[in-house]
Amino acid sequence: MTQKTDHPIRLALSEDRADIYFARTKTVLEKEGLNPVVTMEIFPNGEGIICGVKEVLNLLGTVLPPAAEVWALGEGEPMQAKEIVLRITAPYQSFGLYETAILGILAHESGWATAARECVEAAGGIPVVSFGARHVHPDVSARMEYAAVVGGCVGCATPAGAELAGLDPTGTIPHAMILIFGDTVEATLAFDRHMPPEVNRIALVDTFKDEAEESLRVAAALGERLWGVRLDTPAERGRVTPDLVKEVRARLDQAGYQRVKIVVSGGIDPPRIRLFRERGAPVDAFGIGSAISGAPPIDFTGDIKAIEGKPIAKRGRIPGITPNPRLKRAKLT
Repeated sequence: MTQKTDHPIRLALSEDRADIYFARTKTVLEKEGLNPVVTMEIFPNGEGIICGVKEVLNLLGTVLPPAAEVWALGEGEPMQAKEIVLRITAPYQSFGLYETAILGILAHESGWATAARECVEAAGGIPVVSFGARHVHPDVSARMEYAAVVGGCVGCATPAGAELAGLDPTGTIPHAMILIFGDTVEATLAFDRHMPPEVNRIALVDTFKDEAEESLRVAAALGERLWGVRLDTPAERGRVTPDLVKEVRARLDQAGYQRVKIVVSGGIDPPRIRLFRERGAPVDAFGIGSAISGAPPIDFTGDIKAIEGKPIAKRGRIPGITPNPRLKRAKLT
């Protein structure tokens, strides 16, 4: 079958990205004239949120023959340890080389999606946005952002990740821009002048002055055009605290800016999210970086469980297909 190598799966289809023993196996089987129809089952070693299914199905749709059969959990569904999440029945040589890519896609994207879900659940309905692209290699940043959205984030920072997720990218003003302008209000006004009206005006208010003071300054300057302020106080200054959020909220409200929202970022993770909520801090959204992007992958394993319809398995595994009524027949394109 002719293999398409269009973005974003061209790397996954590259032989030099596969474990070498899969490539050597393919060579041996070809020379021996062996290409049986096998059934491979894939399962995780831990629970979480499955992600990467769409990318894997895209890959399989590129390499499998028409008679192949694939069953899978849906993108973003919860999964249990050892649960069969993907079952492939096809001639081995059509997909065996890509086991490395299939397992890697599911491992990393499921790890990110699971971490995002933990943050979202901790937030209890407060929106969470992924800001973690800067913590990973650009080769995978879009996939990380996409996985974060699958896990429940309402937005992400990069256009590439947002495109995969079917969203518009989310972003405010960096410290670099404020430092160049030399004043938070001037930087925010410049942003307001040049950005399209559909982009939310969210001022970063911890660069030069007290966060509450800067919030009032930008609110006065932009008026109704200001959507919110972002608190990103660094660790050297004690980070953002529940009391700081309460103070900024109170001062904005007292000045008549009740509609201005407060976004909190900077070292945010599930324990800190719970701290803000337990102390009643009026946070309107959280921006989260490494708590999602730095999540460990969830290991996945692929086992051949039948060859030409005959049950088989390595020691320690039960031969034959493992029932899972949650699996659905995948439509490959």
